[in-house]
Amino acid sequence: MPLWPQLCVLYWHEPGAGSLTQLVMKTLQFKTNINCGGCIKAVTPALNQQAGAGNWQVDTANPDKILTVNSDQLTSEQVVQAVENAGFKIQAA
Repeated sequence: MPLWPQLCVLYWHEPGAGSLTQLVMKTLQFKTNINCGGCIKAVTPALNQQAGAGNWQVDTANPDKILTVNSDQLTSEQVVQAVENAGFKIQAA
């Protein structure tokens, strides 16, 4: 599994628009110390506020406890700040 930012580009046509609209979704991944259900519960409010519910997940089975965030607007720095403010360690994967 690659641990670098990935891009997903979505295109759609809006009625009345002359061209296609483009939305670029980034997949950001981080190593964390979020390692159990209690940790996930503790970080959920911060990540839901930043990324939105359903736009992030933590693979606690992975030795590096990989946090994956999908967003079209968030930066890595915003994710790091949210997780650190919730009391956890995080670094780019």
